[in-house]
Amino acid sequence: MAEDRPDDTMFQDAVEALRRGDKTRAKELITLLLKADQNNPTYWIWLSAAVDNTKERIYCLQTAFKLDPENGTAKRGLILLGALAPDESIQPFPMNRPRAWEEKLLLANEKPKERGFKALAKSPITRLAFVLLIGAGLVSAVIFGLILPRRSNVRPTETNTPGPSPTFTTTPTLFGATAPPTKAVLGPTPLSYFLPQTYTPTAVYVNTPRAAQSGDQYRLALAAYAEENWDEYISNMQIIASLEPDAADVPYLIGDAYRFKGDADSALDFYNEALKINEDFGPAYLGLARARLLDNPKANVDALFEQAIELDPDFGEVYLERARYNINNNDPEAAIVDLDRADRLIPNSPTVYMTYADAYLALDDKKSALEAAETAYSLDITNLDVYKLLGKLHIESGEYERAIEALDVYAVYETEDDQVFGLLGQAYYEMGNYEVATNNFDRAEALNKNGIRKFLVYKGLANLELNNLDKAVEDLEKAASADDTSFVINLGLLRAYYLQEKFGSAFQKAEALRSLAETDEETALMLYWHALVQEKRGEVKDAIKDWQALLKMDADVMTEKMRSDAELHLRTMVTPTNTSKPGTKTATPRTPTPRSGTVTPTPKGGTGTPTPTPK
Repeated sequence: MAEDRPDDTMFQDAVEALRRGDKTRAKELITLLLKADQNNPTYWIWLSAAVDNTKERIYCLQTAFKLDPENGTAKRGLILLGALAPDESIQPFPMNRPRAWEEKLLLANEKPKERGFKALAKSPITRLAFVLLIGAGLVSAVIFGLILPRRSNVRPTETNTPGPSPTFTTTPTLFGATAPPTKAVLGPTPLSYFLPQTYTPTAVYVNTPRAAQSGDQYRLALAAYAEENWDEYISNMQIIASLEPDAADVPYLIGDAYRFKGDADSALDFYNEALKINEDFGPAYLGLARARLLDNPKANVDALFEQAIELDPDFGEVYLERARYNINNNDPEAAIVDLDRADRLIPNSPTVYMTYADAYLALDDKKSALEAAETAYSLDITNLDVYKLLGKLHIESGEYERAIEALDVYAVYETEDDQVFGLLGQAYYEMGNYEVATNNFDRAEALNKNGIRKFLVYKGLANLELNNLDKAVEDLEKAASADDTSFVINLGLLRAYYLQEKFGSAFQKAEALRSLAETDEETALMLYWHALVQEKRGEVKDAIKDWQALLKMDADVMTEKMRSDAELHLRTMVTPTNTSKPGTKTATPRTPTPRSGTVTPTPKGGTGTPTPTPK
């Protein structure tokens, strides 16, 4: 597997991981390399050695073989796996090193004598000296690490309060395959690994230096905060509160921890406790606003935002939070004004630009929303929410491949977000990859049965294209119960009922489409399917009217196949007859029979009849 090996650090790390048997790490690194260069056959070959089953291994080697048909390694692998016919021109893998069993059979006097450090390390005298050295080190560690520090309680004061770090606990999988979660230490490479330099998050606004006697406790609190262990953080901060009874920021920070836990009542108590210590402490009013919104998203907290700004007009977080509040209350214009202020006070904040994107989306300015999201990404590629937002925006703009790229990164680290798997399903549906789409929809539904509702129409249509008719009907009927005026949903049900030969139900949906069709394209689809259904129901005259009406429409409002089907059906259904006037004929409808001369198509996804994009 040494053909055309790229000379880059990440690839070499992947190769080394494979050599030491760490397939999880190797697969993770090679998957990331393939996101940057999917047409590299060498990456695919090495990935085949890292995946877990034969089906995935064959897929990787077949991909490499398609990219490089002369690649001997890919050919040999496919032959060995039975996926390619044997080829005598392909040489077997070279045996340029001794086999393991041969190595074990070598006699002691046949093996080369060890020299240097290896020989020295096997000497009994050397081993005894090494044990004595370790013992002396342990004694020193006990004296200097445990006994001497107890003589002094004075510790340097911690003054920096970093924000919480995300904990990544999953392993990336091979393009749509599912892998079980692994321990945190074996998780995917943190996104910060790919930064050219360390990203520094926006500093916490409240940053009061701690008293000397609080140093140890504050250090423990910070460690708990970084791990998002809110109970331990609260416990340590409450000890600090007893040591610093006049510090208003301590109960404020405890209130924040309760808010992160979702305990709005306790958060409110501690924010109010901060105001009892200092009624002019502006951040506490922001905390009250956040806690009340946590308890009731429709709460009116305008006065609290105003109070916080009045006491501290340079508190950028207030403007940012109020911008979110205004977006949720359908006032994106006011949100933009607040975000402009927040941007001046918290420059280069990815969170500010993420909120800009939300505001522009609310204004239906998708171009500006995408620009803001891309700016947020450029400021902090470790912010997972950016990838989710970019995925949504790329779907909105019809850039489904880019949407999948962004959402795939998010899904590697957040495996419990049903909405992201729903969005992936939607993007794959739009790309025409219906099997992968349904896999993602099934995963989303397994995580949250209610969360899949907004994606049911895509799930139903994907199952329809795969001819999973019962599943398609089940999904589309659920979607119709939420929106029975959707042209797309009713058309999907019509098609499914038709294929199930439930022509009465199909006719009801065809009739409903008459009033739901708004564009010429939708009218053409309605006539096409109405005609097919009426033929099956024996309503030949009605079907002829539909076909004739369809042919009178402009050719550009339908597919070429729809028009050719209409012409063919009319020729089959109408028999010319002589009239009393010489030289003229009239068309007489005749009932089609199931003989070979009658065309009765069974439309599926590939019939040339397009399905409009769900709105």
